[in-house]
Amino acid sequence: MAYEREEWQPVTGLGKLVAAGEIKSIDQVLESGRPIKEPQIVDAFLPDLEDEVLDIAMMQRMTDSGRRVQFRAVVIVGNRNGYIGFAQGKDVQVGDAIKKAIVKAKMNLVKVRRGCGSWECGCAATHSIPMQVTGIAGSVKVTLKPAPQGTGLVTGDISRKVLELAGIKDAWTFARGQTRTTINFAKATFNALKATNMIRTGGSQ
Repeated sequence: MAYEREEWQPVTGLGKLVAAGEIKSIDQVLESGRPIKEPQIVDAFLPDLEDEVLDIAMMQRMTDSGRRVQFRAVVIVGNRNGYIGFAQGKDVQVGDAIKKAIVKAKMNLVKVRRGCGSWECGCAATHSIPMQVTGIAGSVKVTLKPAPQGTGLVTGDISRKVLELAGIKDAWTFARGQTRTTINFAKATFNALKATNMIRTGGSQ
């Protein structure tokens, strides 16, 4: 989604600071600690953000007026260079569910701290993660470990898509629990990447 400054009328304090040019980077946005409530804030700094639909499921529930059907879309957004967002959206139309999920994923954006934490490699490049991290969602527990350059992403398809959009090129992944549950597997991987911000190292980014 292209960012058009003249079309966006920010309504939050954070949005107004961005539109006024007082906040000059997405890092400043994230470091402010303020929740992102307008997706245009992310569009302003990351116009190259990509989105990927991981899963679409039909959900049914009974109401007084009969059976209602909704679709749930699980989406990730990322720029393949250290930023990733994850969310789900629900609507009676598949397209609208996807749009809602994309908007929520942008507002749930995090920075991924990258580096080379593998003792087998020891380079200064940001091809992997700086340390072992773990993420949990439901019954799924995902552990990411740094891998030397050239290893690639040793993981399943869902986790690989999350790591690729985050800009991770080499990593070992170990998962436990119901990994066939797409939403939990993806969210656990996202939570593991989010955990890279807990420790700062000199060779990470």
